[in-house]
Amino acid sequence: WYWRPRKRRQCFHYLCQQPSVHCCVGPEPSSQRDFCLSKYRTHDGTCNNLQHPMWGASLTAFERLLKSVYDNGFNLPRGATDRLHNGYRLPLPRLVSTTMIGTETITPDDRYTHMLMQWGQFLDHDLDSTVAALSQSRFSDGQLCTQVCTNDPPCFPIQFPPNDPRQLRSGARCMFFVRSTPVCGSGMTSLLMNSVYPREQINQLTSYIDASNVYGSSRHESEEIRDLASQRGLLRQGIIQRTGKPLLPFATGPPTECMRDENESPIPCFLAGDHRANEQLGLTSMHTVWFREHNRIATELLRLNPHWDGDTIYHEARKIVGAQMQHITYSHWLPKILGEAGMKMMGPYGGYDPNVNAGIFNAFATAAFRFGHTLINPILYRLDQDFQPIHQGHISLHRAFFSPFRIVNEGGIDPLLRGLFGVAGKMRVSTQLLNTELTERLFSMAHAVALDLAAMNIQRGRDHGIPPYNDYRTFCNLTSAQTFDDLRNEIKNPSVREKLQRLYGTPLNIDLFPALMAEDLVPGSRLGPTLMCLLATQFRRLRDGDRFWYENPGVFTPAQLTQLKQTSLTRVLCDNGDNITRIQQDVFAVAELPHGYGSCDDIPKIDLRMWQDCCEGKVS
Repeated sequence: WYWRPRKRRQCFHYLCQQPSVHCCVGPEPSSQRDFCLSKYRTHDGTCNNLQHPMWGASLTAFERLLKSVYDNGFNLPRGATDRLHNGYRLPLPRLVSTTMIGTETITPDDRYTHMLMQWGQFLDHDLDSTVAALSQSRFSDGQLCTQVCTNDPPCFPIQFPPNDPRQLRSGARCMFFVRSTPVCGSGMTSLLMNSVYPREQINQLTSYIDASNVYGSSRHESEEIRDLASQRGLLRQGIIQRTGKPLLPFATGPPTECMRDENESPIPCFLAGDHRANEQLGLTSMHTVWFREHNRIATELLRLNPHWDGDTIYHEARKIVGAQMQHITYSHWLPKILGEAGMKMMGPYGGYDPNVNAGIFNAFATAAFRFGHTLINPILYRLDQDFQPIHQGHISLHRAFFSPFRIVNEGGIDPLLRGLFGVAGKMRVSTQLLNTELTERLFSMAHAVALDLAAMNIQRGRDHGIPPYNDYRTFCNLTSAQTFDDLRNEIKNPSVREKLQRLYGTPLNIDLFPALMAEDLVPGSRLGPTLMCLLATQFRRLRDGDRFWYENPGVFTPAQLTQLKQTSLTRVLCDNGDNITRIQQDVFAVAELPHGYGSCDDIPKIDLRMWQDCCEGKVS
């Protein structure tokens, strides 16, 4: 058994004792011993845990907090047929979206900027990516899933309910959707092994916060984006702007979604460590910043240690970048998301625990961490050095999808970055969840029928066998809800509870994603209680189960760790924007112009002299 994803390393399959847990493993077994001896992380995450070398590795199964729930107990998604659940039919995901999720109205966040959302998306793309079906044509007759509206594997289209405004306008009966690829030896393929294991899905990325979105999650990907010719440990760079700073290199190969309209732009997608880097312009700007940060650090390390070879420079810079991302996430971002209650729930760092599996659990990737979708503004603001709109103006989100030409031709990344840290983010209110830019116009310029992110999130949860919301309430020590009135402590708005009752009939049926989004925020946080429990659980495991965690004694010297704790996203933007000079101390916090902004000269820097060898041949 053997599977080769596009442009990814070969993934060996062998009949393992628990095929539902791990069948798709990393490098060939003969080479694993060599990887485990390295002082640096592997690119694919193998050998982080020496007793369980596949924990957290790319192309392995997502973990489960709770057992999967399929309609046949095996692989059939909830709601795929007309079967009753607790006496009621499950609502169509699109109906849930239009009834209680989509909103035109926005309430600005009075405390945090749009950068809070952008760091969350960038971080998510370091942690998880589901492997979509390798074919987008149905197996029965080869028809494209874009052209059919029947549940015929791998097609799992999102049906429009009767009188849906979009159906009435377009005449379409459904939206495109395909199921995630199952782990070999789970679902239908387990029958070939004379066993029955419920369907499990694959995480394409390493679970760890290791900057895999910058460097890739396989050796092949890492080599594709490295500048191997220079022997200076750098990442490949693209065109140089007038500011003298480079953009990411362009991806090669056939036309991509970034070139969907050659009359608008012949510019291809940028190449980065994660294939979603071009999804929207704010994310692309963040990828650009961090690729530059690697090259900035690598250049300085080479100046300090001219005797180091290119590989040493690369791995030491990569190690620093990963540590910076860990520090920003846990010291600056998570305290704002989790609040005091959530940080207490997660607990302080007590050192590496080899018994903790840092793998991403399925419900986190499929529902919980998608809470960030509720923080997305419908407009990407683009601001000049005086924090005024650039002459090309701000841009609606649906026009910012897969549009790298706008960075090349419309002022670079600085206007977008200033729009992220200079403008308030979107507040999640239980009656204002996902903006209609995401539910009515998602990727509208690339699809004949625009997608609906909320409906897709619900459909993906069912595809992955994610148990209902009530099961996670029990996991999180909240009372099991037998009536909708039992939800009043977590979902206070009676009209929201009434909509849930109209859609689902019983609290036992509610999908995880919409319920998590509808929960009222715990004071001081940006999460409801169930969502807080799930995020605290996952981020505690990501920290405690990482042998290379930056605070784990021996990973860095005490002097180096002291410097790493000077890290801030503010400093990274100052160092790697095109010409960012005025900025607030904390780019996640709303600041008023002009007195809330200061000079980049006042933002602390990491002193890389702590990485200078005392003598040739020694690596600190």
